Amino acid sequence: MFEDLSRKLDGVLGRFRQRGLLTEPMVREGLREVRRALLEADVNFRVTREFLNRVQEKAMGERVLKSVSPGQQIVKIVHDELARLIGGEGENLLQWSPAPPTVIMLVGLQGSGKTSTAAKLGKRLGRQRRSVLLAACDLYRPAAVDQLRVLGDQVGVPVHHDDGATDPVAVAAEAHREARRTKADALIVDTAGRLQIDEPLMDELARLKEVLKPREILLVADAMTGQEAVRIAQGFDEVLDLTGFVMAKMDGDARGGAALSIHGVTGKPLKFVGTGEGMNALEQVDPQRIAGRILQKGDVVGLVERAQAVVDASEAESLQEKVLGRGRFTLEDFLIAMRQVQKMGPLDQLMRMIPGAHRTMPVGDIDPKKMRHIEAIILSMTPEERRRPEILNGSRRKRIARGSGRPVSEVNRLMKRFAEMEDMLKSMKGLMPRIQT
Repeated sequence: MFEDLSRKLDGVLGRFRQRGLLTEPMVREGLREVRRALLEADVNFRVTREFLNRVQEKAMGERVLKSVSPGQQIVKIVHDELARLIGGEGENLLQWSPAPPTVIMLVGLQGSGKTSTAAKLGKRLGRQRRSVLLAACDLYRPAAVDQLRVLGDQVGVPVHHDDGATDPVAVAAEAHREARRTKADALIVDTAGRLQIDEPLMDELARLKEVLKPREILLVADAMTGQEAVRIAQGFDEVLDLTGFVMAKMDGDARGGAALSIHGVTGKPLKFVGTGEGMNALEQVDPQRIAGRILQKGDVVGLVERAQAVVDASEAESLQEKVLGRGRFTLEDFLIAMRQVQKMGPLDQLMRMIPGAHRTMPVGDIDPKKMRHIEAIILSMTPEERRRPEILNGSRRKRIARGSGRPVSEVNRLMKRFAEMEDMLKSMKGLMPRIQT
């Protein structure tokens, strides 16, 4: 997400960083390029204008222009204003009711990703040791209830449903009673959508709001719809007084303009972003960290959170033992580690979360197919070859190449990379405990 905007802003702000002296004409010219980058990223025109006005007012100050590092200070100003676009301090956190259950109502148009978001949010809260009940209140879309039941089983969260029911308000009321009876911390309500905003949809949602009195009403918007998502957000907010937004399918939107526009247009914060189809692919929004990611400063905290969500603790502990020198790190371990990394999400997303990685390894150079090629090569080896890679002579490498359908040169390159990674992991041993905690 934000790939296009990140690349363009990095170019503009990089020129600021390189200058030891900045003048007002230089700043104005640079901000014109920032404006172009924001508009090309599909950021709302009014939001862009207000953003630039705030940046220019702060950047033109004498304290900035005459400082020792004016370029760095302007980058800091842009970073802070980007964070402000996404939401203020603490606005992006879920608000919990004093007495459980906290009702979280998900609304949005049909196809925006409400049902999958409900399951992802349920799993996320479960990892935080919150007890959750999902309520299947979309009674109109074919198989919507079945979809939520399947996803609920997948993430280990119970689903309240009423087969044959026709009144979603009655189903929601019964789900609320069940949540109180079972002492659930949160009740996540999956509501019906339409292809467009219409009066029957809004009337139904208004009745649900009246009965449930939700602490959170989150609009699930499809990032792929661009500025249409902002207009949809305005329509829902006028009727329901939303508490925030979830931007789904952010992994498919390289621009990200809608995510940066919604708060500026409605005043309501972006609370979560969907970053993939997997049930772990829902990130809570931290404005400072998202701004850092846009400016290619990385997001180490986000990277560690992903690792905590998907990495198998026993496998990680075994790998750590070997990396720390109390065992031998083999190609079998390498394969396990690679699969663990793959669970964390697309490689290009992970690389953007590592500070400075985009400069040493351009994200565009990362080909997911290469991971599959590496796996094929390792799986073409015998168990002994994986444990003792030093026995891989020329004839063995040719056999492995034929078995994997890859050229011998790739086998040789893998073995070289494996030796380099073994050395690198040993040098990174101090980071390993942090990933597991």
